[in-house]
Amino acid sequence: MVATQIPYPLVDGTARGALTAATVVVFFLASTTHATATRGPWWAAAFVVVTVGGGLAVETLGVHTGVPFGRYVYGTSLGPRLFGVSLVVPLAWAMMAYPAYVLVRRHQQAPDRAAVVGGLVLATWDLFLDPQMVNAGHWRWHSSGPALNGIPVTNFLGWLLVGTLLTGVLLALPDPGRSEIRDERIPLTLLAWTYLSSVVANGVFFDRPGVAALGGAAMGAVLAVGLRPWRTDHGEDRRRADR
Repeated sequence: MVATQIPYPLVDGTARGALTAATVVVFFLASTTHATATRGPWWAAAFVVVTVGGGLAVETLGVHTGVPFGRYVYGTSLGPRLFGVSLVVPLAWAMMAYPAYVLVRRHQQAPDRAAVVGGLVLATWDLFLDPQMVNAGHWRWHSSGPALNGIPVTNFLGWLLVGTLLTGVLLALPDPGRSEIRDERIPLTLLAWTYLSSVVANGVFFDRPGVAALGGAAMGAVLAVGLRPWRTDHGEDRRRADR
């Protein structure tokens, strides 16, 4: 996945669109493969249904009604569309929902707060994503009103709502060996790479310092909250020690 992203600033036009789609597919496969290997095929299947199915449903609703993100429309540069939605977009919801889930799962003793933090991971990531994709012509906005770097504020709020709901459902799924300590370095590394590469790409290659600053500060703060131990985590640690 990292290898597919590195050349992104060096290409343009249809090549950039193809590279974007390839990156999403490879990231999605990395997430689902890790989910299958560490949580089993049934959990991974449920994860795909929730995130890909949920992503397609909410994007279809958004394209046709403007709820919950605002009015927008997809172009054809990301490949085939279903119900007006580029097919790679639901995969993008899934690819990032998994590392967000992995990050907040450690706080499972406070599931409501953990779901909100997971939603914030996705919403703050979109502070990088949306300006980049709009600039590339993959979709365009028809909404007016308050905006962040040219993207309607309603889009951020929609991402927060949907991301929180998706993360909450994933946290509620029966997770085999929920209390076990797993090797989560791969999804967490991809999450860190996504954050750092987004800051560097916007600040250095795309000449969008405002995007780099806003996304860097917002997503960085959310990741710090997710990585920092919470008071509720200590009770879980004691229960593990007792077992």
